[in-house]
Amino acid sequence: MNNFDRRTGRLITNTSIKEYFHDSVTEAIANQQIQTSAETAYYLVNLLTAFSRSEQLFEKSENGVDLKPLALIYADAVNETNIAERTRLLQKLGDTALFIAGVFTESLNRKLVDVDYYIAMGGNAYSTVSEMLRGAYQNAAAKVLFDELTEKFTELVDVLNEVSEKSNLSTNADILRLYEIWIRTGSKRAAGQLRRLGIQPVSSSQPDFQH
Repeated sequence: MNNFDRRTGRLITNTSIKEYFHDSVTEAIANQQIQTSAETAYYLVNLLTAFSRSEQLFEKSENGVDLKPLALIYADAVNETNIAERTRLLQKLGDTALFIAGVFTESLNRKLVDVDYYIAMGGNAYSTVSEMLRGAYQNAAAKVLFDELTEKFTELVDVLNEVSEKSNLSTNADILRLYEIWIRTGSKRAAGQLRRLGIQPVSSSQPDFQH
């Protein structure tokens, strides 16, 4: 997916997107005078780069492609017996909550679940990851990273919000809004648009802004 820089009017290609997000995150952190480590800033860059592709936000299921609710990701993590996989799922929960809270703040504040829900879920997920890394010498640096992600979750949401305002992450945003319209109204038009985007709306699926 290509993005569009509203400040310069230039197209951001897939080959330059990571560099673009690096510059944007660095600028947003400076503008908001937030004290973060270089590792945390780099984590945000990787997060934005990954989620700029809609297939990273939506996942395939038996019923098509949908947006998995945060509560179900959490349930998967709780029920997972493999520690490494449980850690991965909790990190995924934190990442998804951070991205949605940061990029879709305006939409959440207008109609959907309050952004505080995402902040609480994401912060708790990162905190649990940090606790799971406690005592593991080889994971000491990762624990420090997840401690900061936990403590500064709300500030990092603001950073992503600024980046989102200045770049066109609207492809994913438009998909979310279409999904919301279809869930709330059953709109055939919204369903048709979702199908054209490669997402099959199914009545048994609930997006993660429903709880």
